[in-house]
Amino acid sequence: MRIAVFGTGYLGATHAACMAELGHDVIGVDVDPAKVALLQSGDAPFFEPGLPELLRRHTTSGCLRFTSSYEEAARSADVHFVAVGTPQQQDSPAADVSQVDAVVETLAPLLTKPAVVLGKSTVPVGTAARIAERLRVLAPSPDVDLGWNPEFLRESTAVDDTLSPDRIVLGIGPGDANRIEAVTREVYAQPLADGTPLVITDLATAELTKVAANSFLATKISFINSVAEVCDAVDADVSVLADAIGFDERIGRRFLNAGVGFGGACLPKDVRAFQARAAELGASAAVSLLTDVEWINARQRTRVATMVLDACRDIDKPRVAVLGLTFKPDSDDVRDSPALDVASRLAAAGVAVQTWDPHGMGNAERLHPELEYGNSLLEACKAADVVLVMTEWDEFLRLDPHELGGVVQERVVIDARNCLDPAAWRGAGWTYRGVGRR
Repeated sequence: MRIAVFGTGYLGATHAACMAELGHDVIGVDVDPAKVALLQSGDAPFFEPGLPELLRRHTTSGCLRFTSSYEEAARSADVHFVAVGTPQQQDSPAADVSQVDAVVETLAPLLTKPAVVLGKSTVPVGTAARIAERLRVLAPSPDVDLGWNPEFLRESTAVDDTLSPDRIVLGIGPGDANRIEAVTREVYAQPLADGTPLVITDLATAELTKVAANSFLATKISFINSVAEVCDAVDADVSVLADAIGFDERIGRRFLNAGVGFGGACLPKDVRAFQARAAELGASAAVSLLTDVEWINARQRTRVATMVLDACRDIDKPRVAVLGLTFKPDSDDVRDSPALDVASRLAAAGVAVQTWDPHGMGNAERLHPELEYGNSLLEACKAADVVLVMTEWDEFLRLDPHELGGVVQERVVIDARNCLDPAAWRGAGWTYRGVGRR
């Protein structure tokens, strides 16, 4: 199919490349000429495993191209994905949908032939119905229909999440419902043939699916972190506890990991936006629940910072090595990163903070130049009084505690992700402390 993807940020660039991989002719559209030029050269503006290979393959073949011209996209494509960002508003927890509105207001008057517009951006419930009305008013063609197809990408696995999704959700708005479904089935023909479920629903349900999913995951994380505090109080092990209750199919083990809490560009923002929209709708139970989820999550960062400061209490001019700055491994994203937040808190408390991250150093240094950034993991740990593991990068999981012990000043490790083997580190002479672990 001939597809246009509006917005070439994390979501849009990945979606455009993956649509080309699925065999479609794709044009990516962005108002930033520098980003367009970078993507057209086959380079990604962010780190995502597997994406550069797709970009290079399909820009070379001609199946994927990038432009700043809405006119070109309107002429060449029959399916238009809206994949721009919806960040948190500066003065409110609500989502800012101005970029979505800008795409619709610019694109709609150019739609002179039949087209299907599919929204992928995460928006407050009710936005899609408003957009459907704007398309009806502004589009010269009477055959422009809207569907909402929320994204469920996870950073570091976004390519696989697009090519082999857990599910595809389609909210159908006013217009030709059969055509919207048929077009969507053709777009995702390969995943559907591979057995991916297609959930067809109304616009409002589709909009809510993404924020409800992220809010549930956030709730799961905050729940196990609240249990971890109880485990600390009674000398129990939250990791073993999570294994035990995770065998229950109703609960499941995934995302049931105690630690410093969640972060990143999506999960916190979506929880806040859902909370704000629920408040507007008078849904007080959702507001109350999500308020507690956020409070617990923020408190985890304070708890980890306190653990480090307690370990440094008797040390004059302590040095702490912070391993990991991104909010998750296999990413360079430090937006709302718990790791970077805790590191900056320690620095503000007078601790000399030395940091290392395989891919997030540049982004972190732009936000927090007051921290020290090592040239290697071992350099960051040199003469450290405490080693603080904040992100579960593979190279941290493979660390040799004996080798690292020869570099540090004191063999004290705080595992804020519960990702290390306590027995191995204690066996190498380290004082090990996890979150909710014996």
